[in-house]
Amino acid sequence: MKKSFQIGAAFVGLVVGGGFASGQEIMQFFTGFGLYGILGAIIATIGFAFLGMNIAQLGYELQTTSHKEVVYHIAGRPFGTILDILITFFLFAVTVAMFAGAASTFKQIFGIDPYFGSLFMAAITVFTLMLNVNSIINVIAVATPYLFIVMLLIAIYSIFTMDLSLAEQSALAQHQSTAAPNWLMGSFLYVSYNLATSVAMLTVIGSTAHSRKSAGMGGIIGGILLGFLILIINGAMFAKMDIVSGVDMPILEIAKSLHPIVGILMAIALLGMIYNTAVGLLYSFIIRFVSPKDDIYKPTVILVGAVGFIASFVGFTTLVGKVYSLMGYLGFALMLAIIISWINRR
Repeated sequence: MKKSFQIGAAFVGLVVGGGFASGQEIMQFFTGFGLYGILGAIIATIGFAFLGMNIAQLGYELQTTSHKEVVYHIAGRPFGTILDILITFFLFAVTVAMFAGAASTFKQIFGIDPYFGSLFMAAITVFTLMLNVNSIINVIAVATPYLFIVMLLIAIYSIFTMDLSLAEQSALAQHQSTAAPNWLMGSFLYVSYNLATSVAMLTVIGSTAHSRKSAGMGGIIGGILLGFLILIINGAMFAKMDIVSGVDMPILEIAKSLHPIVGILMAIALLGMIYNTAVGLLYSFIIRFVSPKDDIYKPTVILVGAVGFIASFVGFTTLVGKVYSLMGYLGFALMLAIIISWINRR
């Protein structure tokens, strides 16, 4: 059971990056639809649990070191090749978004030039990728409990100090920019694009489980934890729409309004989750081309990290709104392939 919780925590760590923990993703895919965002969060929880279970189990069964084998297994060679290319591209694109998220965090909380925030995140990500795979999994899982505690504190504060009525907050929420045309599509898109980026590392994590059951339970635990986090972040922002409207890092804004120290604690949690996601995704991207045992692995990590740092200056909100929603539509194909694979195995 301990291994299942480790897999679940690592799954959360992969998904809960800068956009999620900052509230920017939840704003665009859930909160922007008002009270309907709660229904969307429930559907997303079910999707994360079911698909996470299947991906982790496939990773265990195939004992894979890359997402390529899993994708070819569930989708066949021609279609699998297309999915492989898309997943690989988005692994890098979201890593870049994580570097940009670190830049926004350093600017909003510490008043430091965004250049240094992005450079800091790129540097520690590259350094971590020099470790072995089990050490990387442990690093990804460790920050999850800390984030839960800080987020729960912020959510309780937000709900109990709400200044406007539910109707007024809902009206404000529906004026926010959204990444989908309606709440149901927003929920599906959110699961879809997170699946497209987490499938690579989750298969590797699943392969380290002690049994197929342990791997599947880890995926389910991770999905439930993600759903709970979506609900409390959505609730916190919905209760404080008058404060978070139009800001890059909504949860940070609420944390600062609670107390400057809480703002700093949230910034640390946010940077930790950005770091988790950046490590998991960049590792998945690199091992698609180069084995960690190869001599060129470390030089490749440095080169790719440097390119990601340069690309991060596009801007965090722009990356979340454009790259993530596009990735969600493309990820539907992967979701369909996993569901068909599950039906065939049954």
